[in-house]
Amino acid sequence: MSLKIGDIITFERTFTIEDVELFTKVSGDQGSHHVMPDEKGRLVIQGLLTATLPTKIGGDHSVLARKMTFEFLRPVITNDTIHCEVKIEQFEEQGERTVIAASFICRNQNEKEVLKGDFSGIIKN
Repeated sequence: MSLKIGDIITFERTFTIEDVELFTKVSGDQGSHHVMPDEKGRLVIQGLLTATLPTKIGGDHSVLARKMTFEFLRPVITNDTIHCEVKIEQFEEQGERTVIAASFICRNQNEKEVLKGDFSGIIKN
């Protein structure tokens, strides 16, 4: 897929307790809210686990990230389905590489914004 300025790319994921447990093990982020379920048996998702949505989209297009900015707006809990929308803001070929910049917004199943930010990097041609 050839990208261009203005393109919108989306990805959606529902986070599970197993996802949190694996990310806890890999990251070492063992905050009590990530390991101790609430009264409904839910865990709070690590912010950087939520941030894997826009990074997945970058990975799908072989982006080598140089800068990423995240603004965490509200907690994400297990069984939340998060929809990520990435908008291409810059896509410029420069010889052997392409410079790319994008903004993103992630919303939960209730249309509440949970994460927003941007990233920039390069794609080797």
